[in-house]
Amino acid sequence: MWQRKLYTLVFLRKENQILLGFKKRGFGVNKWNGFGGKVEPNESIVEAAARELKEECNLVVEICDLKHIAHMEFTFEGEPTLMDVRVYSTNKFTGTLKETEEMRPKWFILENIPYDQMWLDDRLWFPYMFKGKLVHGRFHFLGHDKILNYKIEELESMEAHYNKNKM
Repeated sequence: MWQRKLYTLVFLRKENQILLGFKKRGFGVNKWNGFGGKVEPNESIVEAAARELKEECNLVVEICDLKHIAHMEFTFEGEPTLMDVRVYSTNKFTGTLKETEEMRPKWFILENIPYDQMWLDDRLWFPYMFKGKLVHGRFHFLGHDKILNYKIEELESMEAHYNKNKM
């Protein structure tokens, strides 16, 4: 039985670009990713997403502008934790982009996304995001550089997905 831990991930978009952050320390170090992290006690998932974005790149989003686009579940061979990741996206934000101790943010044109320096699953599910599709993905890794198995399913709605799975 997996020990489920809740996380957030936020992707900012503008025109044909996506904002990614280069992780400078901690889990996922030396990889480009979205912005996010753990949900704190007494904090909603979407509040955590907005807080983590501000902490990691200094940009501010209104909670109502974050669109829930994906539910990702990650497990690692030999590890007891299931990372339950709620993914959000928006093109509405304010503030001045700034590098922090944890992340170095950079805008990428969609055709130039550095997949070779990212988690392997991103190459598999990002196309759904770019087509505006809602998804649920499950990925089981061996270490951080090999996917043992995965499943991606397109969803009608996030609400129906969670109701079906009673999460």
